[in-house]
Amino acid sequence: MSMTATPIPILSDNYAWLLRGSDGAVGIVDPADAAPVIAALEATGGRCDLILLTHHHADHVAGTDAVRARFGCKVAGAAADRHRLPALDIALAEGDTVSLGQARAQVMETPGHTRGHISYFFADGAVLLPGDTLFSLGCGKLLEGTAAEMFASLGKFAALPDDTLVCCGHEYTESNARFALTEEPENQALIARAAEAAAQRRAGQPTLPARLGNERAANPFLRARDAATLGAIRARKDRF
Repeated sequence: MSMTATPIPILSDNYAWLLRGSDGAVGIVDPADAAPVIAALEATGGRCDLILLTHHHADHVAGTDAVRARFGCKVAGAAADRHRLPALDIALAEGDTVSLGQARAQVMETPGHTRGHISYFFADGAVLLPGDTLFSLGCGKLLEGTAAEMFASLGKFAALPDDTLVCCGHEYTESNARFALTEEPENQALIARAAEAAAQRRAGQPTLPARLGNERAANPFLRARDAATLGAIRARKDRF
C-alpha cells in the first residue's frame, strides 16, 4: 500500500492535494475551490472517498460541501475546531489515525497559525500534509497562536524521515526564499533550493512537494534553536 499526493492549483496561490492509494482510494485535502477540484477528480476516475481538512480558513475549506455533495465522500477535520469547520463525519485529535482505503494517516495537532490546526502524515508513501503550519522555506503566520506553539508544532515533524514529501497549502516558496536568504545568506542548501524553486516557477511547475530533509537544511524556521528565535524570525518575516 502506498499513497501519492498531487497538487491541484486553486485560487491565487493555494494547493488542494489529490491523494491516491494503490488500492484505488482517493482523497482530497483542503478543497477551497470546488470547480477545479471536482474537475481533477472527474479526470482521474470520478471518485472521492474522503476530504481531509487542516484548518478552518475559507481558502482551505470553502469548496468542501460542493465536493461532498458531488461525490458523497466523508469529511474529516479537527474535533477542537468543529464549530467553525464544515460538518464533520470524522472528528480528529492528537494521536488519532484516519484511514483512506487501506492507508492510515497519523494526526498531529499543530497550532500556531490557528488554534485548531491539524496535520496528517501517511507513513506508507511518506506524505506530510501540514496545511499552513510548514511551508517550503517558511512557516505559517502566527494568527491565533504563539511562537512557542509553532515551535512545538514544527517539532512534531522532527521524527519524520528525511524523504518525507511536504505537501503544504500555498505556493510561497519563491517569496519565502527571498526572505530566508536575508537570514542565512551563506547557507548553500538554501541557495540551491532558491535557485531550484525559481527554475520550477519559470517552467510553470509547482515547487511542491518538497523533501523534508532539504527543508531541515534550508528552512530558517525549522533551523531555529528555540521558540524565542523562531518568534524573532517570524516577526522579521512579517515586516519583510
